[in-house]
Amino acid sequence: MLIEVEGIVLSELAYGETSKIINVLTKEKGLVGIMCKGAKNIKSPLRASTQVLTYGIFSIYYKQDKLSILKSVDIKNIWKVIHSDLTKISYATYLCELVMQVVKQSEQNIFDNFLQSLIKIEQGLDPLIITNVFELKSLPLLGVGLNLDECIRCGNKTQIVTIDASYGGLICKNCYQGEPIVDKKVIQLIRMYYYVDIASISKINVEDKYKKIINKFISDYYDSFTGLYLHSKKFIENII
Repeated sequence: MLIEVEGIVLSELAYGETSKIINVLTKEKGLVGIMCKGAKNIKSPLRASTQVLTYGIFSIYYKQDKLSILKSVDIKNIWKVIHSDLTKISYATYLCELVMQVVKQSEQNIFDNFLQSLIKIEQGLDPLIITNVFELKSLPLLGVGLNLDECIRCGNKTQIVTIDASYGGLICKNCYQGEPIVDKKVIQLIRMYYYVDIASISKINVEDKYKKIINKFISDYYDSFTGLYLHSKKFIENII
């Protein structure tokens, strides 16, 4: 069945001497594996349009639960700004890796959040902040969503004194047992990141000291509760 799907290439794998297999996150069908015959040939029209991060309309012979076959691609965006900057491309590469892991564990489609994240990074918004927002929004899909409305230990909604990744959320004054205290601004920002609509973000300015604390909280939370180890995340932490 020949169909058209809107998608973004997450990964590519060489297949034989001239072809490759790509994984595409699509709006209509979720993650789709696609065989791209001859796409490694220098003269192939599919060569550029099947690279990682390419966003377009993919015309495919669709086979559910099997490799589909690529016919053509109408490219919508190749993210020139992202590709021209080492920091931006590093974050975008990490997002691709994270998306691959999330879709393996969730039936909910995160295409729109992923696309909007790339758009915001392309537009010049802070890639660390956009990445952190996407990471937090992905937690419920991984089955480990944050409760940012009450103490993780007793359910108290008042007198919150800190947030701790190893315990999984907010801690109130009565349950406090010596965990590191974080600025109330950090808690406010984490809540905002968690609930904000990525598409609605037009500008967002956060002090570097808060960005580092928030990023560390998210990384520690992922380490404690998701079981994911993403190599590209470790790389970008070295450039922050």
